[in-house]
Amino acid sequence: MMLGLLVAGARFDAPGPLSLSITGPANRDVITGSLNYLIKVTNLSASPISDIRVNDILPASVRFLSVTNSYARSARISTSGRNVIFFFPRINGKETARLTLTVLPMAVGCITNTVSLVASGMADDLTASTRFTVLSTQVSVHDPAMAKENGTYYLFSSGPGITFYTSEDMTNWSLGGRVFPGEPSWAKSVTSRFDGREWAPDISRHDGEYYLYYAVSAPGENDSAIGLTINKTLDPASPEYKWKDQGVVLRSIAGRDLWNAIDPNIIVDGDGTPWMDFGSFWDGIKLVKLAPGWKTIAEPQEWYSIAKRDRSSLEDDRDPGPAQIEGPFIFKKGDYYYLFVSWGLCCRGENSTYKIMVGRSRDIRGPYLDKDGISMAQGGGSLLLAGDKNWAGQGGCSVYTFDGKDYLVFHAYEMADHGLQKLRIAELDWDKEGWPVVDEHFLHDYKSLVVK
Repeated sequence: MMLGLLVAGARFDAPGPLSLSITGPANRDVITGSLNYLIKVTNLSASPISDIRVNDILPASVRFLSVTNSYARSARISTSGRNVIFFFPRINGKETARLTLTVLPMAVGCITNTVSLVASGMADDLTASTRFTVLSTQVSVHDPAMAKENGTYYLFSSGPGITFYTSEDMTNWSLGGRVFPGEPSWAKSVTSRFDGREWAPDISRHDGEYYLYYAVSAPGENDSAIGLTINKTLDPASPEYKWKDQGVVLRSIAGRDLWNAIDPNIIVDGDGTPWMDFGSFWDGIKLVKLAPGWKTIAEPQEWYSIAKRDRSSLEDDRDPGPAQIEGPFIFKKGDYYYLFVSWGLCCRGENSTYKIMVGRSRDIRGPYLDKDGISMAQGGGSLLLAGDKNWAGQGGCSVYTFDGKDYLVFHAYEMADHGLQKLRIAELDWDKEGWPVVDEHFLHDYKSLVVK
């Protein structure tokens, strides 16, 4: 989502003992699409000023996410719908209180945000405003997962609360909002560095409900967990729409485990048994059997290592190391299970090196062999799609069949847009040996569009 600054900075009212300003974001938050507003209240006098109230009635086109106060003297903060109020008992002379307000834009178009201030002894309110335009542009997502319900496609992405979009045609997308209004209650017990962004969702239909798996972690560590939330429908307009978090399904602990519990994907074998493949860096991609309810690991436990890259035994077990592999997705086609993974590095804009590799097996447990017969558990993998002069870091993929056609859904970083990550979709063909082939014409022509 592109953010164009129309009015930089803020408007100040007539001189007085206090000044008020609001500034919109100078840069895009390309992972989440969120907007950060900085509100500053400065006491221009030498004496303290008391009973200061700042009121921000948010525009209808944004959704409140969070707010923080960085002033040493704590403010009381209250939020009710679109109304956010800050109350400072006192701001000392020559000091500035800074407030950061984070919102999620819910539609394209102009967004004007105006704040007001009143304090003890002031005859008139102060006001300040800033204006941005959220342009109609391509969908900016990371690690996309997709499902279809009643003719509508639902696209889920990494980000705070798991951002989702809806579409009737897989091209024109409307921002739907977030799965989590806040964050899972257990998240910070897994990692103190959790920043509110859930990673790499995976969506499946089971027992008449939708099971959305996701990861909680922090960059560069394997104190991680895979969680699950369930809903009867994906349609927010339905009276039955309500995500119910089920807590942790699987957890890895730094110093104990040489694997990382992120990037989940669910696949059901020919006997109806559910399996979860997952993993990132460290010792690679794992496969574990789930219990029939899909909420816990099956007992007795069955674990398999199905893909990895070279990692020296001299590496510190707490470090990811150079074994750049993650984002697994298993797709059944004919007699084979196909394992898609991403090699390389994501999240570096134009310098991202993601590429999609693939292997296959007749047994869901592996071994998954590439075109040369090398096991992916021994470093094998055949290239399906890599970055090029127009798109860096193509990866983070999932694969689906919709209306009889197979699709590769992934993200990449557009060089012409300063490495902004965007949704990409390509039809998959299959060669005479049964290997997936990207339809280059479809891939070249595809361009998502954010609409109102």
